[in-house]
Amino acid sequence: MTGLSRKRRLADATASWCEEDFEQVLRHWPIRCRPEQRLPGLAREHAPWSTWLILGGRGAGKTRAGAEWVRGIALGEPDFAHGASRRIALIGETFADARNVMVEGPAGLLAIHARHERPVWSPSLRRLEWANGAVAHVFSAEDPDSLRGPQFEAAWADELAKWKHVEETWDMLQFGLRLGAHPRQMVTTTPRPIPLIKRFLADPSVAVSRVRTSDNAENLAPAFLDTVMGRYAGTRLGRQELEGDIIEDRPDSLWTRDVIEENRVSAAPPLLRIVVAVDPPASSSKRADACGIVAAGVDDNGLSCVLEDATASNLKPPEWAAKAVALYRRLEADALVVETNQGGEMATGVIREVDPSVPVVGVRATRGKYLRAEPVSVLYAQNRVRHVGALPELEDELCDFGPGGLTSGRSPDRLDALVWALTELMLRERREPRVRVL
Repeated sequence: MTGLSRKRRLADATASWCEEDFEQVLRHWPIRCRPEQRLPGLAREHAPWSTWLILGGRGAGKTRAGAEWVRGIALGEPDFAHGASRRIALIGETFADARNVMVEGPAGLLAIHARHERPVWSPSLRRLEWANGAVAHVFSAEDPDSLRGPQFEAAWADELAKWKHVEETWDMLQFGLRLGAHPRQMVTTTPRPIPLIKRFLADPSVAVSRVRTSDNAENLAPAFLDTVMGRYAGTRLGRQELEGDIIEDRPDSLWTRDVIEENRVSAAPPLLRIVVAVDPPASSSKRADACGIVAAGVDDNGLSCVLEDATASNLKPPEWAAKAVALYRRLEADALVVETNQGGEMATGVIREVDPSVPVVGVRATRGKYLRAEPVSVLYAQNRVRHVGALPELEDELCDFGPGGLTSGRSPDRLDALVWALTELMLRERREPRVRVL
């Protein structure tokens, strides 16, 4: 058929179309999406894949692909399934993440539906309901047991590599995927070299798609793309966060993921002492380093547990102080450990303003970051430190920290806070001089 014949046939087929018909076709995701966002293989129930993994950089279009897939199977569109999936699970890192990104976000489920087909969202019930009877329930990976009992035909798991209880949550989901002829699940995540992601990549039943931030340039602010590409292109962080590559440990790092993984636990034992360590930024400007905030505790066997990484960016001193004190209160900690090199009086003073009753231990660095971190890394090598759940951003810093610092050149704020916490808990005799602020 010649090009002219095709044009005539297309013109004849669309002669009676109204504007709404054209808009509907242009909105049709299989036509609009990029090749790497397209459903792999056949859409029929006997298609070979059971899990579809999309690994991608920030802003690469992972969320949109996930939302469109859920929309397609919920409505039973032929390009996605032979019939509607009536029971769907949506799992995010937290319930807030699932709600703000997967459901209510700009590329989330409510936004990508036409008004006449949009499901009813009941936040209090954590449920989406379509007019055809399809229902999607929202879950948090912070609570794996919430998936114990419900059953589904399909599931969408977002940012799985950041889940705190990734193995437990994934296992519970698998037991619940037991409805329909061929239950399926989609995973959208920025990659990290965690064991579950590695198992996906080695499993022939898992279909893998990779998307890059630059592939979605037309939907991103040019200034954003120029800034992040200019700063991070070619770096280990850029390869992970922009290119969607899985980055293994650097050879000269003080920490390895294998050691961290071997000592991961789902819950902490009874702890004798808990501290929240704070590594304050040198200034409160938008370009300042993050404020490292890490909580850890030690048990009666002399083993430490890293409990939480609450590091935050772009906070003014009263804000990061309030965040640290809130964590101290929630964990019923024994002290705040605060580095005082950068404006020591300011750091301790701002905490006093938030809560004068909190005991503050001031610590001052007299050696470089690498020398301070080395004895703490030895504790890990001796299997004396456990991570409670996943702490992805902190673990990325640990496994990318060598003699020259992080490969990106950024300040290792999370690592610094961790070092101060574990030094206070486990290296009392060898730690650097400290001043207890009464």
